[in-house]
Amino acid sequence: MLRILALFMVLLAGSAGAVAAAEPAHGTRDQAVAMVKRVEAMFDKEGAAATFKAVTARTFNDRDLYPFVYKLDGTDCVAHGANSAMVGKNLIDLKDQDGKFLIRELSETAKKGGGWVDYKWPNPITKLIEAKSSYVERMGDFFVGVGVYR
Repeated sequence: MLRILALFMVLLAGSAGAVAAAEPAHGTRDQAVAMVKRVEAMFDKEGAAATFKAVTARTFNDRDLYPFVYKLDGTDCVAHGANSAMVGKNLIDLKDQDGKFLIRELSETAKKGGGWVDYKWPNPITKLIEAKSSYVERMGDFFVGVGVYR
């Protein structure tokens, strides 16, 4: 009986570890906000150039979470954690699948103190257009955001 109990405890401990180790495929809203804060901390400590380079090099990326940084007026993408081809582009007139002026709304939200913006965007993992919410905050003359797929 003691051996059976010991075996049961070993199996239970192993399965609990497997459950704890399993990480969801999608990042959470709290993790997105935390990533924005990490980018801002690097910006404050190391400056714009180092931060933009780290963002575009995907240093901050975690699963489907990645940061993006634009000039505050939305006219220039200065760093992007999922698609470096966007860097240097004026995307102020970019619309999502539903016709929403995405960058304009992100910029205005950041200017008003930050918050969440809902839109549709290609998921870099699935390659499908998906519903997404991004949290943005002002960061000096820029805004930084991280989105979660819903």
